[in-house]
Amino acid sequence: MAIFSILDISGSALTAQSQRMNVAASNMANANSIAGPDGQPYKAKQVIFEQQLQANGVGGVKVKEVVESEAPARREYQPGHPLADEQGYVTMPNVDPVAEMVNMISASRSYQANVEVMNTSKDLLMRTLTIGKG
Repeated sequence: MAIFSILDISGSALTAQSQRMNVAASNMANANSIAGPDGQPYKAKQVIFEQQLQANGVGGVKVKEVVESEAPARREYQPGHPLADEQGYVTMPNVDPVAEMVNMISASRSYQANVEVMNTSKDLLMRTLTIGKG
């Protein structure tokens, strides 16, 4: 039903922004993870969105994929660290905490805006139902 399509669109955006916030939180949590399960430093991840068009003509957005960042890893001079190379440098994750915080705030604002759209749509639908009540 077309009148509920706005709820479908906002719902798809809520799901996509939620996944974006999860990825940003994972990046920030691993900003100092020098060695993961594979022994390599953590690589930042990015969410790629794509337009979603359903058979009934209702659009939306979905997460196409989560990709690893191509940014180079940071190197810090810590000669006493057990994972330091022969020159005393430790390879750190390529996570930029400031950029991740900005990404998190942007995703949070988008999420809040879509919640507001859903609440406004719900209010309009409820008021429409009361038309004609005496």
